[in-house]
Amino acid sequence: MTGISLSISDLEVTGQGGRRILSVPRLEVPAGTAVAVRGPSGAGKSTLLYALAGIIAPSRGCITWGDTDIAGLDDSGRAAFRRGTVGFIFQEHLLFEELSALGNAGVTALYAPRRDRRRIRDSAEGLLTRFGLGKSAARRSDTFSGGERQRIAVVRALAGDAPVILADEPTASLDRANADALADDLMRLARDDGRTLVAVSHDPSLHDRADRVIDVRDGQLELPEAQNA
Repeated sequence: MTGISLSISDLEVTGQGGRRILSVPRLEVPAGTAVAVRGPSGAGKSTLLYALAGIIAPSRGCITWGDTDIAGLDDSGRAAFRRGTVGFIFQEHLLFEELSALGNAGVTALYAPRRDRRRIRDSAEGLLTRFGLGKSAARRSDTFSGGERQRIAVVRALAGDAPVILADEPTASLDRANADALADDLMRLARDDGRTLVAVSHDPSLHDRADRVIDVRDGQLELPEAQNA
């Protein structure tokens, strides 16, 4: 796995009426770093994550992954970048209820080049086993508990072997043991596999495992100056 770095400069995201909801003057994240983002509800954490994924477009500034400034791309360009580069773990599971656990976990294979489809499906199957769901892979997704559905969603984000993992409250619906296990797995993806991880979370246990912790308050990033260089 070859990770990619993140560089943000002069970033602003505005809402209705031009109200500024997020401002990031500068942030540098080397490839293979695990970053936790914390802060009160409504502070702008998820806005930051969605901007990093290219799901929402900033009103100004640069969001550069490797050599690609996704802020300069149009909607289709950002979507193409996201498909090929980002594994996104949503706070809501967003599963296809009629599909099996394996069908959901490997759904990105449907949109991948033909040469990658078998690899993605095999990866999804192996990850389901790793997360304790291998024996239930053929069951419909709507028969699983909330915590199990979250694990399926995590596997879906990881199965494509993306160099960037973005996670929105990934441990929120898990019991403590499974939350800690997932946090360990996410950190391992950064440290062992070289992926870049940015996880929005209220979970202090996940914060403690991260390489860096960034606070977001009232749409502003707060971090030590030494971390911002």
